[in-house]
Amino acid sequence: TFFQDSKDKGYNFITGSGDVEEKKGFWIQPAIIDNPPNDSKIIQEEQFGLILPVQPYSDEEEVIKRANSTNSGLGACVWSKDEKAAERIALRLEAGSVFINSFEKPTPQAIFGGHKESGIGGEWGTQGLLSYCNPHVIHLYKSKL
Repeated sequence: TFFQDSKDKGYNFITGSGDVEEKKGFWIQPAIIDNPPNDSKIIQEEQFGLILPVQPYSDEEEVIKRANSTNSGLGACVWSKDEKAAERIALRLEAGSVFINSFEKPTPQAIFGGHKESGIGGEWGTQGLLSYCNPHVIHLYKSKL
């Protein structure tokens, strides 16, 4: 798991640990990993769960390059007080959905799908609905008879 790999590699947990608590049901405290290396599993692979890597960056070009250097691209989030800068970054991210100042929360009015190894095509929205349709085209050419 991402939790175990991060522990095994000695990454710094700012919060959380990935340990399952001894309670009724299965409970894992959310975790934030401080500055894992760019080639780490937590950075390179698409995680679904309660673990988040955070890394510092120097400028927009660096952060965009790092974000786009992975094989996945389902979704991305950009957090900033400067909405114009956030939109500028969002437009360049190779992801199916990009959320600005919000966690991912897809809406049925917009297509939901990924880029790269996160999938092609999508569902929801008009474009997603059309992917379930079978177009039927008839071409009629006037006869010279």
